[in-house]
Amino acid sequence: MDTTHAILLALIQGLSEFLPVSSSAHLILPAQLLGWPDQGLLFDVAAHVGSLSAVLFYYRQDLQKMARGWFGSLRTSSPRDDADAAQAKLVWMLVLATLPTLVAGFLGKEFVEQNLRSTVVIASTTILFALLLGVAEWRSKQLRQTVKLGFGIALLVGFAQVLALVPGTSRSGVTITAAVLLGLSRREAANFSFLLSIPIIAAAGVLLALDVRDLPQAADLLPLALAVLVSGLSAWACIALFLRLIERIGLMPFVWYRLVLGSVLFWMIARQA
Repeated sequence: MDTTHAILLALIQGLSEFLPVSSSAHLILPAQLLGWPDQGLLFDVAAHVGSLSAVLFYYRQDLQKMARGWFGSLRTSSPRDDADAAQAKLVWMLVLATLPTLVAGFLGKEFVEQNLRSTVVIASTTILFALLLGVAEWRSKQLRQTVKLGFGIALLVGFAQVLALVPGTSRSGVTITAAVLLGLSRREAANFSFLLSIPIIAAAGVLLALDVRDLPQAADLLPLALAVLVSGLSAWACIALFLRLIERIGLMPFVWYRLVLGSVLFWMIARQA
C-alpha cells in the first residue's frame, strides 16, 4: 500500500467513524473508482486504534470524572455528591447500551460478513437511514422540551445500535437518530453516541486483532503508522467540529449527503451490470 492510499483511507475512516454518513459506503468508493485493493485487516486495526485514541483524548476529562464517580459508587452505596452519582449512572447507562451490540455482534458476525457486505445492501441502507435521520431532524424541531437521558432511553439506543452491524447504516447515524427520536437534544444525542463508540470501537478492534493473529503476512509499518495518525487526527477534529456545529446546522446536511452518496452507489451498481 502506498502513502497516498494509506492517508486517504485513514482520512475516510477517521471522518466517517463519527459523522452520521457510513464509513462502509465511503470505503467502497476508492476501491470501485480507483481500483484499489482491499486494505487488509492490519490496516483496519490501525485505523481503529487511531479512532479510539481520538475519542479517548477528546473525552479525557469526562472519562476521568466518570471513572471517579463509578469507582466511588462501588465503594459506597451513597456517592459523595450528586455529580459523582450522575457520572456513575452514565457509566452504567453506557454499559447497558453496549450489551445488545456485543451480543448481536458475537452471534451475527459471520452472517453479516457472508450476506450483508454487498454494494447493493450498503447503497440501500445509506438511503434508508438518511430518511430516518431526516425524520429525527424533523422531530427535533417539533420538540418544545427535550428529555433527559435515562436507563430506558440508553437501552433503546443500545438496541438501535445493533442495526449498525449492517454495513451502510452508520453507527453514529443510527444512535443519534434513535436518541433524537426518543427526545434528546441533538448535542446530547451526539455526546452519548460518541461515548458509546468507545466500547464498540474497542471491541471491534479486539476482534480484528484476533483475526490478524494467524495471518502469515509481513507488516509494512509506514502505512500502519499513517493509519493511526491520520485517522486519529481527523476523528478528533470531526468530533470537535460536529459537537460545536450540530445545534446550529442540524442534521439535514447529512441527510442530503447520504441521499447523494447512496444514489452514486446505485449508479455505480447500474454501470457495472
